[in-house]
Amino acid sequence: MTTTLHSLLDAHVRAGALPGAVGLVARGDEVEVAAVGALDTGGRAPTARDSLFRVASITKSVTASALLILVEEGRIALDDPVGTWLPELAKPSVVRTPSSPVHDEVPAVRPITVFDVLASQAGYGFASDFTLPAVQELFTVQKDGRVPSNFPPADEWMAALGRIPLLYQPGAAWLYDTCSVLQGVLVSRVTGQPLPDFLAERVFGPLGMVDTGFEVPAAKRDRFTSFYRAGDDGGLELADGPDGEWSSLPALPLGNGGLVSTADDWLAFCRMLLAGGAAPDGRRVLSADSVRLMTTDHTDPEQRAIGRLFLEGQGWGFGGSVDIDRSAPWNVPGRYGWVGGTGTAAHVVPATGTITVLLTAVAAMGPAPAPVIREFWRYAADA
Repeated sequence: MTTTLHSLLDAHVRAGALPGAVGLVARGDEVEVAAVGALDTGGRAPTARDSLFRVASITKSVTASALLILVEEGRIALDDPVGTWLPELAKPSVVRTPSSPVHDEVPAVRPITVFDVLASQAGYGFASDFTLPAVQELFTVQKDGRVPSNFPPADEWMAALGRIPLLYQPGAAWLYDTCSVLQGVLVSRVTGQPLPDFLAERVFGPLGMVDTGFEVPAAKRDRFTSFYRAGDDGGLELADGPDGEWSSLPALPLGNGGLVSTADDWLAFCRMLLAGGAAPDGRRVLSADSVRLMTTDHTDPEQRAIGRLFLEGQGWGFGGSVDIDRSAPWNVPGRYGWVGGTGTAAHVVPATGTITVLLTAVAAMGPAPAPVIREFWRYAADA
């Protein structure tokens, strides 16, 4: 029997791995979409094309685009020290070696720049070894973004982060996650606007992303999926419902993973990237140069080795990975995008004009893509 996108996703629902999912594969005007299963394990309502999902870490590319808008407008520059707007990081210290105790610190050899933050090379974040003392200390501040209430308001969070030493000197290492939160705080401090307001005005509005945001209003919660983790018995355990964490704006809108969205909203964002930054009506969200910066690998082999747990056959642009070899059938050099810890994935393949979006509502157990994501990618590569 020929595998279809619907049958691929439906098999995982029938096996009990997912309550529901929405998958989308687009090439130009040709778009294949499949919505399977239900919004929750109780069958509250069937999953639909416009169902809302917590998109987790694929939020990162949107946050990076916002900061690049400010770079284009000359309100901030890539080589500017971030301490101008983030004084908590104006004089950072660094652990003497990655394995040193957190109190064994040396001064940073240079300031953290805007480029460092955009490229996830500021010195804060997660390396492949979570047991390092400075990483363990970071866990006290950089908590699970799938629970936004873990985070205090931005000023309080920044003060706590500023007391933790960097794991590496600025520019020396690619480290995961923390820099995307910093990008969101930086956008807010440069503009004087809350991050949700800036994104709504400059990204979501022009692209028609009407269902994307950091909260889900009551009128839309009938379309909002429940979120699950694997339970001790191997089944699915409810982690957050429609009236839970996303029912109001968080104290700190998380640029690393706080958005809720739909497949079609994400299609609109990806089409903007493939169009060199242009919205459907011709308005520019980003310049073509900014899109190239987002989708170009900015890492070297040593940096990729430090982040090898996260970057398998990939480098990193701004807000997303960039494939650099064909380590799997779906790895096309230049493919840009990322996966989220809520079972989401969104990518663009500039060489073929392909867009892939997969939204589920089951937590990933680690940085490796879940089986359904790998099968989805293989399907898209073969289609």
